[in-house]
Amino acid sequence: MKQLTKAEEEVMQVLWQLQKCNVASIIDELPEPKPAYNTVSTIVRILESKGFVDHEKEGKGHIYFPVVKKSDYSNASITKLMDGYFQGSFKSMVSFFMKKNDLSLSELESIMKDIKKDKE
Repeated sequence: MKQLTKAEEEVMQVLWQLQKCNVASIIDELPEPKPAYNTVSTIVRILESKGFVDHEKEGKGHIYFPVVKKSDYSNASITKLMDGYFQGSFKSMVSFFMKKNDLSLSELESIMKDIKKDKE
């Protein structure tokens, strides 16, 4: 799966949230300072060419919607991070983030309990 730039990912976050919307609606959801209409329109077309977004015609405009699920992109991004920086070891990656964020054993146990609940 192709990686997204920061700007592309920001637009995708809005599309994943809204599911279907036009460029003006995307701009409304973006933080200040708001990018220009043409900038967002260009980013959406790039996302379309990368296969992340598609559109349907509505009047003179277009309604855009995500084709790639957020969970699929997240999984691919995490895998790339794990492979690129932790030699594919999930254990090494978790250990790194535990140390970096100074997590205690009880906090890790709490996370594990949450994960088990989600699987049920």
